[in-house]
Amino acid sequence: MLDNDSKHQARLERKSQAAGHTASSPQKEAEVEEAEASCGAFGYLRGLRDVSAAVELRFRDGNSTWFPYNWLGNWQYSPSDGLLLKFSGDLVYLVLIRGSNLDRPLNEGSINLTHAGLQRHRVLWVREMTAEEIRKVGEDGPTIDSIEMAEFESHSALKAWLDKNAPAFVR
Repeated sequence: MLDNDSKHQARLERKSQAAGHTASSPQKEAEVEEAEASCGAFGYLRGLRDVSAAVELRFRDGNSTWFPYNWLGNWQYSPSDGLLLKFSGDLVYLVLIRGSNLDRPLNEGSINLTHAGLQRHRVLWVREMTAEEIRKVGEDGPTIDSIEMAEFESHSALKAWLDKNAPAFVR
């Protein structure tokens, strides 16, 4: 399991390497690789009890935004309309993820983006995929066509954005 001590230890080892002291342990690098896995649409922690502090949104243009899981409020999933996440911090942020098979378990059968992933705070990142990547996945796995993100200072602005961009989620 990855914890603050192991992350701290890794930073110390990198500092030590930069100073020319010791070499990195291949065993520790393998432990990190075994702890994380991914598909084309998202990356996740493999351990059932492992949790991430934040989720990264990776956009097709190369930009990324991170949200801490403790900002994640209610969220809604509709197979035909996508996944709507609400993060509340200094402002309110809505993230609309559109794609297909977002709730379908991966080949391993124990993880999917919604229930075993985001709900359990195991998803590390979610990314927009290119048309070619989506074609390669086909009908079997999760794909992410787009990620839209907006920030709001007022409830009326939030409601107007939902009415325009995601009317299926307006109640």
